[in-house]
Amino acid sequence: MENIAYAGNISGKSLWVGRILSGIFILFMIFDGGIKLVPLDIVIQTSAEIGLPTTVAFARGLGILGLVCTALYAWPRTSILGAILLTGYLGGAILTQLRIGNPLFTHLFFGVYLGLIMWGGLYLRDRRLRALIPFN
Repeated sequence: MENIAYAGNISGKSLWVGRILSGIFILFMIFDGGIKLVPLDIVIQTSAEIGLPTTVAFARGLGILGLVCTALYAWPRTSILGAILLTGYLGGAILTQLRIGNPLFTHLFFGVYLGLIMWGGLYLRDRRLRALIPFN
């Protein structure tokens, strides 16, 4: 049994909603990292449009970074570290969209939406995070 500060019981419903939200986020990040590892033509084209380097090495580097952080998030012992690292990763995506002036709700806030799904899923399934940030 881990030494975790008491954060109340996690109901079965909260646990499963958290797992589902986290699963959706993880699947999206696996897809995102996968298309950058190949990389698909759309990745290189989009990189050019948003002013990022258009090399295969750059795309693969982003893909590897995203997948490593996602793996940390998916593994329960390192999930909070993974969420912190992914928050930085998503923040970079948000800044890139802001810098080029893309639409607010569809492009700029997409990283915010993903971050809310990621942290919400983790909060609902992880007793340690509930102990750290108690919403009473």
